[in-house]
Amino acid sequence: MPRLLVRRPSPRLADGELTHLERVAVDADLAARQWAGYVDVFRSRGWEVVEVEPADDQPDGVFVEDAIIVFGDLAVLCRAGAESRRGEADTVRAAAEAVGLRLSTITAPGTLDGGDVLKVGRTVYVGASSRTNADGIAQLRAAVKPAGWEVVEIPVSRVLHLKSGVTSLPDGTVIGFTPLVDDPALFPEFLAVPEEHGTAVVVLDESTVLMSSDAPQTRALLEDRGLDVVTVDVSEFEKLEGCVTCLSVRLRE
Repeated sequence: MPRLLVRRPSPRLADGELTHLERVAVDADLAARQWAGYVDVFRSRGWEVVEVEPADDQPDGVFVEDAIIVFGDLAVLCRAGAESRRGEADTVRAAAEAVGLRLSTITAPGTLDGGDVLKVGRTVYVGASSRTNADGIAQLRAAVKPAGWEVVEIPVSRVLHLKSGVTSLPDGTVIGFTPLVDDPALFPEFLAVPEEHGTAVVVLDESTVLMSSDAPQTRALLEDRGLDVVTVDVSEFEKLEGCVTCLSVRLRE
């Protein structure tokens, strides 16, 4: 059974970090309902949901993917690029230990956010962004190379994280909204999508992806490729540079 690590949104969600967007009002109650709907998609498809301990004093704690990256039975615990987010780490570490993952930890002066890490096959694309530095990338490479993962550094300057601009389909095709991608040619297979919020998909199985409801043209494009597409409203998280990928950590066999 696949498992899902998630954390409930903080009442202080609206105070979360912003880098590339202007701050607008965030409805915390609506965000809580959207989060519950997101989690229900996985639960209804047989995923076991594991909740990380709430961190109400951490506005960005709901974006749990940034704190940990999982490679089989190995969890790499990140060191957040934003100092304000480093308080999220201890509870995520406890959750990883509770589900039996082996741990490797990024240490100073390295910084690494999970949102900068995209796995495609045995290739690990890592965004060199404002949140992830060269030392963090080197530590990640050292941690996963023994298990046969190849780490490829990708420049990221137009968005917060690599996965704010690109994600991948079940067949390994990388998709992205071209104005948000520094260099699409760095990916062997790249498919441009027509909407900003169409860049992020979560692979549910070999024929199904989850994505934002705010990208109907992209949904149609993916359905034309033969995929089943499940959509959820994550508008309140998108206002904070979040998306469907960063709200969970997927643990697969």
